[in-house]
Amino acid sequence: MDPLEALASQAFCRVADAQQSSGNKVRLLRDGPQTFPAWLEAINGASKLVHLENYILQEDDLGQQFADALIAAAKRGVEVKVIYDWLGCLTRSSRKFWKQFKGTGVQLRCYNPPHVTDPLRWISRDHRKVVVVDGEVAFTGGLCIGHDWMGDPAKNIPPWRDTAIEIRGPAVENIAAAFDDSWEVALHHGPAKDIPASSTLADDGAKGVDVSVVAGRPDSMGLYRLEQLVAEIAGRSLWLTDGYFVATTTYVHALVGAAQAGVDVRLLVPGSSNWPLVGALSKSAYRPLLQAGVRVFEWNGPMIHAKTAVADGVWTRIGSSNSNLASWVTNRELDVTIKDHDLAAQMEAMFLEDLENSTEVVLARGSTGVEKPITRDDDFSDGPGAATSAGRLLSGAIGLGSTLTASFSRRRELHPEESLVVLGGAGLLLLLGLIAILLPHVIAGIVAAAAIWPAIVLLLRAFKLWRADHRNNGG
Repeated sequence: MDPLEALASQAFCRVADAQQSSGNKVRLLRDGPQTFPAWLEAINGASKLVHLENYILQEDDLGQQFADALIAAAKRGVEVKVIYDWLGCLTRSSRKFWKQFKGTGVQLRCYNPPHVTDPLRWISRDHRKVVVVDGEVAFTGGLCIGHDWMGDPAKNIPPWRDTAIEIRGPAVENIAAAFDDSWEVALHHGPAKDIPASSTLADDGAKGVDVSVVAGRPDSMGLYRLEQLVAEIAGRSLWLTDGYFVATTTYVHALVGAAQAGVDVRLLVPGSSNWPLVGALSKSAYRPLLQAGVRVFEWNGPMIHAKTAVADGVWTRIGSSNSNLASWVTNRELDVTIKDHDLAAQMEAMFLEDLENSTEVVLARGSTGVEKPITRDDDFSDGPGAATSAGRLLSGAIGLGSTLTASFSRRRELHPEESLVVLGGAGLLLLLGLIAILLPHVIAGIVAAAAIWPAIVLLLRAFKLWRADHRNNGG
């Protein structure tokens, strides 16, 4: 058994906190125009249950198609449950959109709306993209439900590039269990119940593929450990696609180590991100990767949103997790890893096809003698270059803090491509300074609220704990 085949073992499940099963059938889905019809077909054919969990269910033509399909399913007696993220849908869907479900039988739950007794709850988001139908078929991947993922052929606007997977077999049960966990958490807004670290199921006598379901929850970090392990043991190739790559130093070192050991490491990221700060932070990691031999490519379309990996022609990951701390630490995510040569070959072919619409980033030496990452079709120059998501905001804040800390502490050399990040930090600090001078009462009010609100919450929790202890001791 080679190292990557060993990832399907019990040790693999422990590292990733994964649910493993064998005997599954999978189908790769590319982009919204192929994925959404498959989702809608399954929902329209449901006879028992439809469970849908998505970060965004947008109020547009596509969102209304899904709303109509969900309502129709509920009216014919199907159990329909929908989980949406409060922040993800905040600017995407109005109250009117959600009111149409009232009285139809569709059960709705909103994940993590703001609450006065939990000021930091907003940091955790439900970033999963899951559909489960009749316990027989499940879908997951990177696609939210909205027009960005469909594009507009009439205006020659292509859909956002994204990837999903259809699964049939025992793994559906594991994905359904992950949905049930989210359903309970969305109701009580409390910590999730413990789920067994691994579960080996088999479809008796059926040929199929091994699937591991990695149901990421706040502070679980299962996928983070897994991605580092894959980078460490990959022997031939590791090809990654990521919409919001803001990796930790440890993960960058793992990729660097793989490339230096002769592994063909490639990273495909957006050329133009819908979150410019995250895009700038992503670019700041290019230099050590390129110097180690990692090949970096930037997508030339409007946005590449996929979150995938394929290693050594046998192991594949598809899901909702980006390579950043928001996905690894604070969000609810869902990814599947699959050990199958045929699927890996499809993923590699799709990756190579994506590279045809991408531009490779290389290191070039300018007149100052400093190497700078540039795209192959750029002219080198030493001169200056020309609705919200909590996950992306958090990733950006963490990356910005890292760069600014390095700028002040001088513990590492800053690179020219980090100029935009440093400039943004300088602008933010300057703005805060001006507000403090011109409007000191505003700063005082913000500081007071930031201190008093959490203090009151902690006092209330302390009182509840004391009262519970007092009752238990018969006081």
